[in-house]
Amino acid sequence: MKTACTNIQVRYAETDQMGVVHHSQYLIWCEIGRTALINDLGFSYAKLEEDGVLAPVTDANLSYKRAVRYGETVRVETWIEAYDGIRAVYGYAIYNEEDQLCVSGTTTHVIVDRERFRPRSMRKHLPEWHDVYEREKKQKEESE
Repeated sequence: MKTACTNIQVRYAETDQMGVVHHSQYLIWCEIGRTALINDLGFSYAKLEEDGVLAPVTDANLSYKRAVRYGETVRVETWIEAYDGIRAVYGYAIYNEEDQLCVSGTTTHVIVDRERFRPRSMRKHLPEWHDVYEREKKQKEESE
């Protein structure tokens, strides 16, 4: 199972008055990690959009375990948590410099046609993506 690892230097603008990362920033970091994973799998989200396909978030679930502060560097790990041919669930773990888990969670996505915003089957409309996601799903199941 492929896991993308992305390091992010915490910027002052991402923190609140106490110097702690604001909860909204973690979703942006998840997006950065998800884009890295998609690239590592050999695809491009930008190319997907050029082709008229979007992948909106239909669900987001984050669990905050430890504060991250200004000046720290975090590591965002991203993988495919689940996939059923229509929905892709990405998993995330965000660690601080001491390798302590700070945030964990998932986001769920479907692909839609840009013009009508109607869900599409990845299996049917993106067969190359489907094959890779199926392989990743199988590898995750075998590792559990």
